[in-house]
Amino acid sequence: MNITHLKYAIEVEKTGSITKAAEHLYMGQPNLSKSIKELEASIGITLFKRTAKGIIPTKKGAEFLSYAKNVLMQIDALESYYKPSSTKKIDFRISVPRASYITYAFTHFINDLEMKGTATIDFKETNSMEAIENILENGFNLGIIRYATQYEKYFLHLLNEKEFKYETLWTFEYLVLMSKEHPLAYSENITLQDLEDYIEVIHGDLVVPTLSSIEIKKSNWAETSSKQIYVYERGSQFDLLSEVPTSYMWVSPVPSILLERYGLVQRKCEVNDNVNKDVLIYPKRYRLNGLDRQFINQLERIKEEMIHGIKG
Repeated sequence: MNITHLKYAIEVEKTGSITKAAEHLYMGQPNLSKSIKELEASIGITLFKRTAKGIIPTKKGAEFLSYAKNVLMQIDALESYYKPSSTKKIDFRISVPRASYITYAFTHFINDLEMKGTATIDFKETNSMEAIENILENGFNLGIIRYATQYEKYFLHLLNEKEFKYETLWTFEYLVLMSKEHPLAYSENITLQDLEDYIEVIHGDLVVPTLSSIEIKKSNWAETSSKQIYVYERGSQFDLLSEVPTSYMWVSPVPSILLERYGLVQRKCEVNDNVNKDVLIYPKRYRLNGLDRQFINQLERIKEEMIHGIKG
């Protein structure tokens, strides 16, 4: 007994005719009849009987053919599961800071993908510690972490301890983001004192594990106002900045297209310890693939366009 003989027998049952089954199987009738007899001999039962309406299974034959169909279904499922797919599978998971230029690059990355096969894409905006945890515990291969350079020693020690590779994507100074209707929107020189009476929008889950929350507040120059609103996703920050003209936020540079969309402006403010880094991280054992490089190249392109625009 072999799989081919099982397929032949099932086709005979389906058509109710040796002649029709042979036609469907593109083989001669004598060869099909011989194969059916060989199958019957190997299992010790008669599969079919002739009637006025054609060939039908015997009682034992019907029982056998029912099992045979299940066997073939299992074989098909097994082959389908392990057979290399002719379509490309997209699997991309990354954790990133809440940075508009990164999300903007991600949308271009998605538009450039050819999603002809299956696709699993996980793009999570979060803080640096969770980005690291997502790689260690949650199946992510890539992350982008953000930290002020005053905390670089801590983060580099952590990355080396956890056996990560890392490379700096961008070193930048935070800008002040606000509505075009903000009283300071067109001021040439903004100082920290100028911001004291306005509402500061802050990402509420920023974490520096070496410091307590009180120490972070004391050392964090960005919290310059006595009025703060903590948010946890970028959508709400844009709504607040657009609709509350007395609010502002410290951010990495924002693409001009988003500034126009939300009616915002970004302004420089001279302060100490204002240098920040966005750093790509991934496990040492992991090799960047073509999909990863495609995203990184898109990110680099958007960054260079923005740097050129800011200088221009």
